[in-house]
Amino acid sequence: MPTEHLDVLIVGAGLSGIGAAYHLQAHCPGKSFALLESRERLGGTWDLFRYPGIRSDSDMYTLGYSFKPWTDAKAIADGPSILRYMTGVAKDNHIAERIRYGLKVKAASWSTKDAAWTVEAERTATGETVRLTCNFLYSCSGYYNYEAGFTPDFPGRDAFKGTFIHPQHWPEGLDYAGKKVVVIGSGATAVTLVPEMAKTAGHVTMLQRSPTYVITRPGEDKLANNLRKWLPAQLAYGITRWKNVGLGMMFFQLSRSRPEKVKQKIIDLIRRQVGPNFDVEKHFTPTYKPWDQRVCLVPDGDLFKALRKGSASVVTDHIETFTETGIRLKSGQEIEADIIVSATGLKLLFMGGMSLSVDGKAIDNSALYNYRGMMYSDLPNLVTAFGYTNASWTLKADLTAERVCRLLNHMDRHGFRYCVPRLNDPTVTAEPFIDFSSGYVQRALQDFPRQGSKRPWKLYQNYALDILSLRYGKLDDGTLEFGGKPAGATLGAVPKQA
Repeated sequence: MPTEHLDVLIVGAGLSGIGAAYHLQAHCPGKSFALLESRERLGGTWDLFRYPGIRSDSDMYTLGYSFKPWTDAKAIADGPSILRYMTGVAKDNHIAERIRYGLKVKAASWSTKDAAWTVEAERTATGETVRLTCNFLYSCSGYYNYEAGFTPDFPGRDAFKGTFIHPQHWPEGLDYAGKKVVVIGSGATAVTLVPEMAKTAGHVTMLQRSPTYVITRPGEDKLANNLRKWLPAQLAYGITRWKNVGLGMMFFQLSRSRPEKVKQKIIDLIRRQVGPNFDVEKHFTPTYKPWDQRVCLVPDGDLFKALRKGSASVVTDHIETFTETGIRLKSGQEIEADIIVSATGLKLLFMGGMSLSVDGKAIDNSALYNYRGMMYSDLPNLVTAFGYTNASWTLKADLTAERVCRLLNHMDRHGFRYCVPRLNDPTVTAEPFIDFSSGYVQRALQDFPRQGSKRPWKLYQNYALDILSLRYGKLDDGTLEFGGKPAGATLGAVPKQA
């Protein structure tokens, strides 16, 4: 049976993949493409995670697509609402029928001679290998391992007689009403789980080794809800989107330029919400600067309300061992638990664990340099969608998709068959791919590509700069080489850069 060939192959049918498909249809209508999804449903993160209270930690006016207004009243939306939004985009734009489910991409090999990738995918139901070829490979598989989250090797874990869970694989129908629950962790998942479970649980304890920055934001955006009454949906959405982008950028820049002042402001706001008898210094005052790790968001102060009410509490300590009935801490304190939730983070994974080779040579991911936040040194015709660490994922994913379409159309106009970033500047030095001190990031960085010390190899985590770079920046920039067969050249020749 002949191998199927497509112009573009998108890996992943989550937020990035559906957005990429929309842009391809809108701006490269002549291109054939398909989406390969390892799971049996679209949605990615928003279908995988099913724990109580699952929600965005970004507002939907920036996490939503640029082309599809978010019109629900809630700005900080729950997971099912986000999944409905994505499903609607896929259905309304005839993207859903292009998704091929149950195909997990395992490997991709590039041939310069053929100017094509050969992609090997495993049919998850049978283990059968399916091969396809494509001219352009577009990875939208996210940044973490969907198979399992990170769970530390807790001493004595096997001794615990209750229920032990990681939020990435929440058991359907788990009854925690009236139960004693311990949530280990202090990140985005933990601060979501604690107030939601506290509504019906007997008591919920958030057990953390060290504090995290937590800020409160209204669950609804009053400006957006008012604008929709008087303006067309797309215009109202655009105004709110830019307002929120601006506020987010201002907060991040202030955190970088005046970290102590921002830190004190965050702590003062928490102190007002939890009341005078709560030890804010111990439980909500981190030792690091704001945005050295991701700042957690709680809508309408729901976590602090649960703490004031007494249905939840925070313990800052180290685990000595699990026991039959709970957890014993280094301080000697024991916390009883019927259910322990290990909200201890993700396992980061580059391109879903796909192995890559170019002209028969295996690629070492850690030797690659990231180009404009979307391509990699010496990897032809390959793009990844990778969002911001300090803002909504989709802001960057949308810009990346726009750039891909510009790139494909440019190559068609000039007869090029491939493009590849080349790092020929000896003054560029290596820096970590993600500049975060979080444990889940530090554990995986050695397996990720690097960024460079200056443009176009540096990631600035800045939406305004990326608009200039990706939407308006030159394609022929002296770093991106184009090859193939332009008029008057032979196959494989690289034209002189503009």
